[in-house]
Amino acid sequence: MPLQNHLVELERKHRALEREIQDTLNKPSMDDIRLAQLKRRKLQLKDEITRLRTSDMEIH
Repeated sequence: MPLQNHLVELERKHRALEREIQDTLNKPSMDDIRLAQLKRRKLQLKDEITRLRTSDMEIH
């Protein structure tokens, strides 16, 4: 998968996690553990996106 396609997919997943986090926050019976897991995964995706963009910029 070309790098650009991979980045687009990671960004899509990042946005989906943001929506899921917001949905979780809006529920009266919010699950703190689930919320922490979602936020951790979102941060991991953001870090991977940043790392890939940085490495791509160094190549070009």
